[in-house]
Amino acid sequence: MDLLTPELGLFFWTLVAFLILFFILRKFAWGPILSSLGEREKGIADSIATAEKVRAEMSQLKADNEKLMAKAIEERTAMLKEAKEIKDRIIAEAHEQAKASADKIKTEAQQQITQMKNAAMTEVKNEIGNLAVEVAGRILRKQLSTAEGQDEYVKMLAEDIKLN
Repeated sequence: MDLLTPELGLFFWTLVAFLILFFILRKFAWGPILSSLGEREKGIADSIATAEKVRAEMSQLKADNEKLMAKAIEERTAMLKEAKEIKDRIIAEAHEQAKASADKIKTEAQQQITQMKNAAMTEVKNEIGNLAVEVAGRILRKQLSTAEGQDEYVKMLAEDIKLN
């Protein structure tokens, strides 16, 4: 049991050594340890504050980014709408121009057809007149080739003159 119960001298010297070590550590070790712990605590607090600040800035940037995206989408929509209106207007103008050109071409074609028809009718009338004169001339020559035919023709002319 000697090992379990320390003697008074051992106890005293252990206590003296402990107190000396305690005062030495307090003077030389605990100050720097406590100051480094304080610095570390301060660094951690600064890092937390910086992280909070960065998180707040990121939130602000995210909100700004969302606003910019919404604005960009709105501008894109407006541009697409304007482009569609311009396209529709150009198509409508082209359609109107094509219709006007088609109407002009149709009118000119109808005028040409009418002119050609009138020219053809005049030509046909002239041809019919020429044929009628030629046929009448041949008939008259045949009928007037005899004396008897000439007498009948003279009588007919005389009757026509009396009627008029």
